[in-house]
Amino acid sequence: MSYQKKHTKTHSTYAFENNTNAVAASQMRNALNKLADSVKGDEKLRNIFENQLDSFFSVFRRYLVEKSSGNTLLWEKIKSPTKEEVIDYGSLKPTHDDISNLSKLAVLKLNGGLGTSMGCVGPKSVIEVRDGNTFLDLSVRQIEYLNRQYDSDVPLLLMNSFNTDKDTEHLIKKYSANRIRIRPFNQSRFPRVLKDSLLPVPSHYDDALDAWYPPGHGDIFESLHASGELDALLAQGREILFVSNGDNLGATVDFKILNHMIETGAEYIMELTDKTRADVKGGTLISYDGQVRLLEVAQVPKEHIDEFKNIRKFKNFNTNNLWINLKAVKRLVESSSLSMEIIPNQKTIKRDGQEINVLQLETACGAAIRYFGGAHGVVVPRTRFLPVKTCSDLLLVKSDLFFLEHGSLKLDPSRFGPNPLIKLGSHFKKVSDFNTRIPHIPKIVELDHLTITGNVNLGKNVTLKGTVIIVCSDGQNIDIPNGSVLENVVITGNLQILEH
Repeated sequence: MSYQKKHTKTHSTYAFENNTNAVAASQMRNALNKLADSVKGDEKLRNIFENQLDSFFSVFRRYLVEKSSGNTLLWEKIKSPTKEEVIDYGSLKPTHDDISNLSKLAVLKLNGGLGTSMGCVGPKSVIEVRDGNTFLDLSVRQIEYLNRQYDSDVPLLLMNSFNTDKDTEHLIKKYSANRIRIRPFNQSRFPRVLKDSLLPVPSHYDDALDAWYPPGHGDIFESLHASGELDALLAQGREILFVSNGDNLGATVDFKILNHMIETGAEYIMELTDKTRADVKGGTLISYDGQVRLLEVAQVPKEHIDEFKNIRKFKNFNTNNLWINLKAVKRLVESSSLSMEIIPNQKTIKRDGQEINVLQLETACGAAIRYFGGAHGVVVPRTRFLPVKTCSDLLLVKSDLFFLEHGSLKLDPSRFGPNPLIKLGSHFKKVSDFNTRIPHIPKIVELDHLTITGNVNLGKNVTLKGTVIIVCSDGQNIDIPNGSVLENVVITGNLQILEH
């Protein structure tokens, strides 16, 4: 069969340490062959599916090798990056609106995530975040303004997953009259792996969605190439791809970084920003064997976790705002040179009323930095990292701390110091509950820290300053009345004020 022949050569390049790995690889290959055979009558679809299974099998074999060899970084060899490997944003040349390189730029948003963690159905990019605008609306407005302002034609690419592609395809129709070219494409669909048997969960191409997973954003390079979008961009003269998470509202096109990348010939630039106590687990750049690499918390030995979280030693972390040379991507993909560290992600699915443990073998695009020439990090202002992962983040970006300008969030100039630390409890986890309990966003320009847990509701025109802690006891409720000004207070127990 064509799929099995395709693997004959590459399989021999992997040296398995023991017979167990060889057997597991052989069983997986046979199972994938059967999966490929389940596609009937559509040759194009089968070819796409086979290519995805081919990529998955490569990751699976590396996982077996790394698992048995304990392939980890040696802590004593980890060094701080050199002055050439991480530079400060302030050292970049001013641009004075030098826009000559816009014709070489394309922008890509990672759009494969669902809003399930915030209690939403469908793509996370359609959650309303500011003034009636969704994540996707703001991304479109930013690029449209850029194109209108500078008479450019920067395209916006959306890397969807099988979870988000249909909804996104429908949603982007409303932008058809806008001055922007939107190019959606799908990342791979990999089979989940049964943890006990190390065999694929699905047995047929059309098996249930929970049998599959999108393999992390490290799949961007293969998917760009396989979709044809990479060659299309290169044919248009596009050389630089600015990649960011779809939920990072601070990730806007930056001329200084774009021009710096082209002037230096760097093939890859990672934006870093200073760690706070909220970011101690964030991956950071290190120097290892004379090479710049990304160190993730999952790679750190247990006895060194506290050291890794020390913000004095590891001062900054990866924002996942990445600037990548497209010619380099083509070279590395076509030479099969990208082997990013595998992140085993454990999940459970239900079958016949029973929970089954499964594995997702994922990769991260930040880990690819070591394969690109002249790669380095740039430490950028915190304003370029404004992700919305939870409703605590949602409160921040909806507040008067920011104002909206051409699709970009700008910090209120009267704000002094870092953004406030906001922690909302489980009663605020879902967007619907958040909107019910906080129907009117409080004023927080002078807020430093906010913690709210329990059955708490905020009224209109509430102002929060300094440190505010509201902890409601189980079975009780706290209603903060309209017009309240809370400054450096702790409220506990039960509070209900009826207004006359």
